[in-house]
Amino acid sequence: MTATDAPFRHFHDQLSALNRRLLAMSERAETLVELSVDALLTKDGGKAQAVIDADHELDIMEVELETAALELLALQQPMARDLRFIVSAIKITSDLERVGDHAVNIAQATQRLIAQRSVFAPDSTIEDMARRARAMLGDAIDAFLRGDGALARDVCARDDQIDSMHESVFRVLLTHMMADPRTITPCVEYLNVSRNIERVADLATNIGEDAVFLAEGKNIRHGGN
Repeated sequence: MTATDAPFRHFHDQLSALNRRLLAMSERAETLVELSVDALLTKDGGKAQAVIDADHELDIMEVELETAALELLALQQPMARDLRFIVSAIKITSDLERVGDHAVNIAQATQRLIAQRSVFAPDSTIEDMARRARAMLGDAIDAFLRGDGALARDVCARDDQIDSMHESVFRVLLTHMMADPRTITPCVEYLNVSRNIERVADLATNIGEDAVFLAEGKNIRHGGN
C-alpha cells in the first residue's frame, strides 16, 4: 500500500466500523422490542424491567455513532454515496434510539397490566403486529447496509399493513370497552402497546426511505418515488 492509498484505506476502514456499529445498534433495538412484547404476552415483570434497564445502552450507542459519523464528515469530507451513507446513518441512529423508547413504553404498559392483575387479553393481532414490525426493522437495516433499494421499497410498502392492523386493534378494544366497562383500563394499556408497535413500523419505514436514498439517490419521503 502506497502513502497515497493509506488515507483512502483508513477512511473506508472507518466506514466499515460505522457500518458494524449501526448493525449492532439495530440488533439491540430489535431485541428490546422482541423482549418487551414477550414480557407483555407472558406477563413477565422481570423481562419488562430488563427492557427498561437496557434502554440506556441504546442511548450510549446513539451518541457514539453520531460522534463517529460527525468526525468522518468533518475530517474526511466525503462525497457522493459515502456522504449519503454517513448523513443517513446519523438519522438512523436517532430512529433506532426511538425504537428503544417504544420498547420501554411497551414494557411499562406490561408492568401496569401486571399490577392491575387483569385477566383480559386481546386477540393475537398485537403479537402479529409486533412480529411484522420487527421484520420491517430488520429488513430496513439490511437494505440500508447492502444498498438494496428494492428491499427498502418493500419495507415501506408494508407500513400500510401495520396501520390497518392498528386500526383493527382499536376497533376490537373499543368494542370490549363498550360491552364491559371493567375492561376499559386494560384495553387502554393494550391500545397503548398497539400504538407503540405501529410507531416502530413507522421508524422502520423511515429507515427504508433512507435506504432508498442511499441506494438510488432518490428522496421518496412525502410521496416521492
